[in-house]
Amino acid sequence: MGTVEPVKVLGLALAVSLATSAAAVTFNRDVLPILEKKCQSCHRPGEVAPMSLLTYETSRPWAKAIKSAVLTKKMPPWSADPRYGHFVNDPTLTAEEVRILAEWADSGAPEGNAVDAREPSKWPDGWAIQPDVVLSLPHPIPVPAKGALEVMDIPIPSGFTKDTWVTSIEIRPGDRSVVHHADVFIVPHRKDVKYGVPEFEPKARDADGVQIEKMEKEKPKRGLLGLDAIYVPGAPPDDYRLHGAAKLVPAGSDFIIQMHYTPNGTATTDQTRVGFTIAKEKPARQLVTIVPTAPRDAAHFHIPAGDPNWEARAEVVFLQDADLVWFLPHMHLRGKDMTYQLIYPSGVSVTVLSVKYDFNWQLAYDVKTPIAVPKGTRLQAVAHYDNSANNRFNPDPSKEVWWGDQTMEEMMVPYFGVLVKPGVKHNKIVAYSTASDAVK
Repeated sequence: MGTVEPVKVLGLALAVSLATSAAAVTFNRDVLPILEKKCQSCHRPGEVAPMSLLTYETSRPWAKAIKSAVLTKKMPPWSADPRYGHFVNDPTLTAEEVRILAEWADSGAPEGNAVDAREPSKWPDGWAIQPDVVLSLPHPIPVPAKGALEVMDIPIPSGFTKDTWVTSIEIRPGDRSVVHHADVFIVPHRKDVKYGVPEFEPKARDADGVQIEKMEKEKPKRGLLGLDAIYVPGAPPDDYRLHGAAKLVPAGSDFIIQMHYTPNGTATTDQTRVGFTIAKEKPARQLVTIVPTAPRDAAHFHIPAGDPNWEARAEVVFLQDADLVWFLPHMHLRGKDMTYQLIYPSGVSVTVLSVKYDFNWQLAYDVKTPIAVPKGTRLQAVAHYDNSANNRFNPDPSKEVWWGDQTMEEMMVPYFGVLVKPGVKHNKIVAYSTASDAVK
């Protein structure tokens, strides 16, 4: 049996070492591109994530936490069942991206060569979009440490003196920790409007803050022209450019910014802002947001104590052809899942979205390809709630639950967006199955 010369052994070992080094995962070459594409929209200063992943210095301390989060699919947050639909804003990592992030952590999180570093992304300062126009609540709204604050409508002037098509809207709370949701509505201007003065309807509540009157009634907003954007925890800006569309703000109209605050034990203030991007010309398609709900009365919406899988439904019928492009499921802390299904006039049914619901990440879902919906099609949304002790977010599994604004109460609102021709009236697109539903 022959022997191997020491020089050859050393050469082979050096070659293996160099090959391993060349293939080693580094931050500058391999990790940073993934973070920019899938993580930095949230993981940067001033955004919702608790740490910045913009640079090596800020990312390295979190290497093992990043590995754990991506292996368990906790991050990036995405709740849609992959069997139904394809979405342009899906941040799900590929198997190769997961491997790179895990290997980087396991190898000591090396930085790599400076020449491999990418030019830093130029994120808009304080915004996910780069707004052309920014409006704000005229003054900070005080939020006490405790108690139940009713949903309030705050009128502000739009400032648009001519018909204006907006292509995206971003709502930025001043203090996210106390904002349950924020909506923007377009309404006609009225002479007696009191800008900046909150309007709300006081409700009788018990010691736990639960509404005593179980028949939920919604007072229609004056001459409502449309619901144009919503902020809920985790939701991205409403970006109609993804679908080549826009929304119309008629000349001289006003906005109502609807705010729902949830005290968190610390007194604070909030001064929410709204940013808009403006179209340079009239779009070919108009995006309209539809807001069906499950029946809100106590006879229909009543979740028994301890029930692990209570069901609610909402349905609309399309009065004209449209293209379905956007979804945003909304429930509260007992929300478990929600599924959207189209039932065509032929009787054929197709599931277009199914999500495992997470109140802290109320994501929107923008389809890659518009879904053609012919006149006569029904859209049915089905939701389930876990009011049992198995739900770690459940405020009290021993309590029955009814419809209500507060977080300890519940809702079922399957928002969705459709494309239609510019000028089509909101109330000509769908018909609702219950009297409590409304086009917004």
